[in-house]
Amino acid sequence: MVVVGSTAPEIDLEDHAGRPVRLADYHHKSSVLLYFMRSATCPVCNSRVKELARRNAEFVAARVQVMVVIPEGRAEAANWQAKRRPPFPVVTGRRGTAHEAIGLAKKVLGTMQQSGSVLIDEAGVVRHAHAATMPTGGYDRKGIDLAIENVRAQAVR
Repeated sequence: MVVVGSTAPEIDLEDHAGRPVRLADYHHKSSVLLYFMRSATCPVCNSRVKELARRNAEFVAARVQVMVVIPEGRAEAANWQAKRRPPFPVVTGRRGTAHEAIGLAKKVLGTMQQSGSVLIDEAGVVRHAHAATMPTGGYDRKGIDLAIENVRAQAVR
């Protein structure tokens, strides 16, 4: 898993339409919160995305671009995006999974994809990194909120 305080790796992402998404494009514009779903069909992960969507105005005000990361690939990401219509990008890995690139492994005999979240500030530094094998632990709201608050406080200085 990526380490808080480290430079974020450039993950090879694409959106649901196949367009490349580069985290570096957000440097000096906004922080990026990547929410890694265990799978597009995970009911717990889907409920977490609904909460992120309800909070979207907060994220916009804090200059945080949320992205939902789906491990199954572009076709599934496109289907999921069309069905759910979140107010933020749905992305997946262009080659391999973005989950692997950030350090989220498959646990429990290699069958259960970890979920989690990573907040990258405007300078490209990881400010929050959280992983969980059980989907109920994949969304660390308190940790995310604290990291956003810390990023905002640093920007004021």
